[in-house]
Amino acid sequence: MPIPLVNSIASWFLKKRFHQIELFLKYPNEVQNELLFHLLNKAKDTEFGKKYDFDSIKNYKTFSERIPVSTYEDYKNVIERSRLGETNIFWPSPIKWFAKSSGTTNAKSKFIPVSAESLEDCHYAASKDLLCMYLNNNEDSQLFTGKSLRLGGSKELYKENGTVFGDLSAILIDNMPFWAEFSSTPSNRVSLMSDWETKMQAIVDETINENVTSLAGVPSWMLVLLNNVLETTGKENLFDVWPNLEVYFHGGVSFVPYADQYKAILPKSDFRYYEIYNASEGFFAIQDQNNSSELLLMLDYGIFYEFIPMDTYGTPNQKVIPLSEVETDVNYAVIITTNAGLWRYKIGDTIRFTSTNPYRIKVSGRTKHHINAFGEELIIENAEDALRRVCKSCNAEIVDYTAAPVFMKGKEKGSHEWLIEFKNPPQNVDQFKEELDQALQSLNSDYEAKRYNNMTLNMPEVHIAREHLFYDWLKKHNKLGGQHKIPRLSNNREYMDELLQLNATATSTS
Repeated sequence: MPIPLVNSIASWFLKKRFHQIELFLKYPNEVQNELLFHLLNKAKDTEFGKKYDFDSIKNYKTFSERIPVSTYEDYKNVIERSRLGETNIFWPSPIKWFAKSSGTTNAKSKFIPVSAESLEDCHYAASKDLLCMYLNNNEDSQLFTGKSLRLGGSKELYKENGTVFGDLSAILIDNMPFWAEFSSTPSNRVSLMSDWETKMQAIVDETINENVTSLAGVPSWMLVLLNNVLETTGKENLFDVWPNLEVYFHGGVSFVPYADQYKAILPKSDFRYYEIYNASEGFFAIQDQNNSSELLLMLDYGIFYEFIPMDTYGTPNQKVIPLSEVETDVNYAVIITTNAGLWRYKIGDTIRFTSTNPYRIKVSGRTKHHINAFGEELIIENAEDALRRVCKSCNAEIVDYTAAPVFMKGKEKGSHEWLIEFKNPPQNVDQFKEELDQALQSLNSDYEAKRYNNMTLNMPEVHIAREHLFYDWLKKHNKLGGQHKIPRLSNNREYMDELLQLNATATSTS
């Protein structure tokens, strides 16, 4: 079949889905409510369903009062039972797959259940919808005339007691329809290599002669790969390697710190970037407009959403609300109930709504990754917006960073300590520090109040990290690749002290 015909058929098929998307755009709260009762009805005869008498729950109020909000620790024992082969505990269909989470900091692994329904109706459905939205917005796209270069953190899958666990991307690749491999690169054999550094070169070698039309992966690791491509080929930019490249689908970490570096190696003004928001627990939101950092919350993937305003999070006055009650520009923790049997589960992310008609969001950070040692409530979104402003002003580029509090000692006031690895360092570090402090004050009124006349917080400290510091830290903790990431902000000094110590050692040769 000629390639242009394949492109036309695929475009037609994917655009048909747009009519279903329009349904939840028009009736978002009705779709969510119907979904909740579908999940309750499906799981009413499970162990959880009987314990909480799902069958008698007839409205959201009863659901929210009867079923407790949970964390992974609350689920750990039943997940272990499920991994040993027990069925019908929290979801009626057998759970064969468990996504071993690639969290930022937890040394202890989490095993997130992945049901057949969540695989098909959430993760794979989202992949199709992402293409659907992109094609709907870009009718001249030639996406299907070439291949998608996908970069996952895939390692081998492990079988135990009739169940399988591994990286989510490995599970997705393993269950992919056979024809999907023909439209992507590298091959499954290379994608599933376990040694990250060996895999990177294998991906470069396998992809540089392909007709790559799109990229998909986490910005930090994709940047490493793309710089390796340029080094191997000796080309100045990626269009010299792949002339038909038109879009980069990215997610997993904020794109903000990397935007300028991508523009340098992808210099065409009409090159497009599309963001996604997904995790082991599910696929949540997709960029649905060109040139927009807002993400459309997807409401028909088998996930029922609730939210906790962060100003009440973890307090005796903690308040949980459904989608219909959210407001724009409020920072919320996300709670999900899913078609893999997670009931009112805290995923640990925070988001804020930019619109409620339709429901569009921005990811603002993590419930655990912020600095609030002095009441300043500094979140990742503030940090990355401030760093981007200052880098532009000081003509600097950042590779990675982390920040932590310096606690008060005696009469000494506290402060924040930043450790930043630069690709291009600022000429004047003191000016960078002062501008960073001013940018944070302009973005966060709590921080500004604590900095007023050095009332509670002194000027931040900024250290320049040696080359490859954060790469070496991730390698030391066996966290190279995928959605593994540096803990950007921490409320304690555990990571900062370890990184400062590592910073004093010899530069990596990697």
